[in-house]
Amino acid sequence: MRRFLDHVYRLGVKELWGLWRDPMMLLLAVFLFTVSVYTSATAVPETLHKAPIAIVDEDRSALSQRIVDAFYPPQFLPPVLSSLERADQGLDAGEFTFALIIPAGFERDVLARRQPAIQLNVDATRMTQAFSGSGYAQQIVLGEVSTFLQRDRASTTPPVDLALRARFNPTLDKGWFGSVMDIINNVTMLSILLTGAALIREREHGTIEHLLAMPVTPAEIMLSKIWSMGLVVLLAAAFSLLFVVQTVLQVRIEGSIALFLAVAALYLFATTSMGIFMATVTRSMPQFAMLLILVLLPLQMLSGASTPRESMPAFVQGIMLAAPTTHFVAAAQSILYRGAGMTFVWPQMLALLLIGSVFFVYSLRRFTRTIGRMA
Repeated sequence: MRRFLDHVYRLGVKELWGLWRDPMMLLLAVFLFTVSVYTSATAVPETLHKAPIAIVDEDRSALSQRIVDAFYPPQFLPPVLSSLERADQGLDAGEFTFALIIPAGFERDVLARRQPAIQLNVDATRMTQAFSGSGYAQQIVLGEVSTFLQRDRASTTPPVDLALRARFNPTLDKGWFGSVMDIINNVTMLSILLTGAALIREREHGTIEHLLAMPVTPAEIMLSKIWSMGLVVLLAAAFSLLFVVQTVLQVRIEGSIALFLAVAALYLFATTSMGIFMATVTRSMPQFAMLLILVLLPLQMLSGASTPRESMPAFVQGIMLAAPTTHFVAAAQSILYRGAGMTFVWPQMLALLLIGSVFFVYSLRRFTRTIGRMA
């Protein structure tokens, strides 16, 4: 056993030196866990943030001024008051996403209960802003008209007082979700990529034949790649969580980071085994990259990292229970967002251990047959 562990350790150190001499892989790892995490938190595309809007106020009344003043950051940029022709030109040029036209006599018609029309032109090429912004604009206009007719915001008392308490994200900052989920997605991608690239690199450079001539077993070779590449990803994830997420983005982590890293280590056991298996069925890095895309898309989209699993079809939820990403996302969200401890996440940890063991055994068999043919 001592000799076995010594071989695994020394081969793993060799893998680390090989990675150190690959500047492109190092640059990718640094980018994924710094710039990518920061941009995912600060540029979430599905949210309405600082949308440019032009307002054509042809009424020039107290009501129209209330509507103009109701559009403010962070959902909208301060409205640009313009003419109808200038608003149309701005939409054509992409300067505005929304153009609100308030017709002349609008306040008079509202007071007379004539149900006047107010026009909102939307640049539909900006899909996410157009969809959510139209609803925001409708609520703002209807709310201001209703308040204007009541003359006093406190004139009516609702029959029920709804006390809203936002747990785990009290400011409803969508960047909290984007940053942590991007770390989870990057752990998946980089762990598969590094282990697969390490094996393909040895095959392309001819060093795999040197290993076959040494007194080492396929299990030792495979375990060395798993622990070395997994350690790199684990350290990168810890750095990103402590420095980028907590320090730069000021995201509050509720649970134990040590427990999260323990869960991540179990998850890396499965994903690094997947990377070795994928490297055995491909012949070059371009083929490996194409296969990686096919594997990553369902893992990331159907695991619950992007959308809740409850919104997916039942058969998809069942199938994805065999994927380690599903259990890792559930455990990571429980620990980092809700402060869960070992009592709550041990089922996910057990599932990761079982799935990782299956992937490891199957990948080892495939890896042994592959290097046996090379020998």
